[in-house]
Amino acid sequence: MVAIEVENLTKEFNGFVAVDHISFSIESGEAFGLLGPNGAGKTTTMSMLSTMLKPTSGRASVHDFDILKEQDDVRKSIGIVFQDQSLDEELTAYENMDFHGRLYRIPKNLREKKINELLKLVELEDKKDNLVKTYSGGMRRRLEIARGLLHEPRVLFLDEPTLGLDPQTRNHLWSYIDRLNKEKGITIILTTHYMEEADKLCDRIAIIDKGKIIALDTSEKLKESIGGDVIEIMSSDRDKIHSVIKAFSWVKHVDVHNGSVTINLQNAEKHVAEIVNVAYDNGIEIESISIHKPTLEDVFLYYTGRTMREEEASSKDRMRMMHKPQRR
Repeated sequence: MVAIEVENLTKEFNGFVAVDHISFSIESGEAFGLLGPNGAGKTTTMSMLSTMLKPTSGRASVHDFDILKEQDDVRKSIGIVFQDQSLDEELTAYENMDFHGRLYRIPKNLREKKINELLKLVELEDKKDNLVKTYSGGMRRRLEIARGLLHEPRVLFLDEPTLGLDPQTRNHLWSYIDRLNKEKGITIILTTHYMEEADKLCDRIAIIDKGKIIALDTSEKLKESIGGDVIEIMSSDRDKIHSVIKAFSWVKHVDVHNGSVTINLQNAEKHVAEIVNVAYDNGIEIESISIHKPTLEDVFLYYTGRTMREEEASSKDRMRMMHKPQRR
């Protein structure tokens, strides 16, 4: 069964296209990731699917409920953990949960039972009467996930769920998310710019850049699509080595970026000596050469010609330009 269906979804802000005619579907019970740099359109996409933003064009449905025509039904069937904290710091964990349950008109007895169950699930039952302002960042995220599950949503939206958390807390939170998906069968759609997070949690990943989906598949198939191995060469003559290397038939793709040359190919070990020899014959000095299996960062580079970090920097520049005061 399809949980989410998206067709040519588009969102513009004053002429700026934040989401550009994207289409995809998510199966019920699937963990689906939107992976991309800041400013790529991930949060805008999630905001449209959760009815918080109206699309400029296109259509989408959540469990067969149209996001424009049946907004109340969509909202009843989803839970959301926002990128920015939305808890009341002057209330306890229990009070935050109870207030949320009242908004969804969950009967008192059932509400109390589910609050205690969910606080136990995220290991906060012994801190339920503590004010949220005393909580660490990781504890707050766990509480937000518990709150998002209180009305038993069929789909859980997680917008950068581990942003700003330390690696240990992030790993801890991943285990909760994975358990929710595997044991409870909840459909999860999460946005992230952490490669490892998408790799670990998602059945399929849509890589999004500048509002467009540039690749969509399982993590393994995305990596396989760019070739079996990656060779990275550091050299001051990177443009020259690029022009020499790209002539070889065994090179699937070669890119120059950020002071290095990246080559996608099969059986890298067989060709390293050939690369070194051709560099020597052409008077090219190689500073270092390394081989590794493709990562999602390599996939992003392959399809965009830029690393995720470089794209995030350019996204910040674009946002600054959009908000730059105009001289009169």
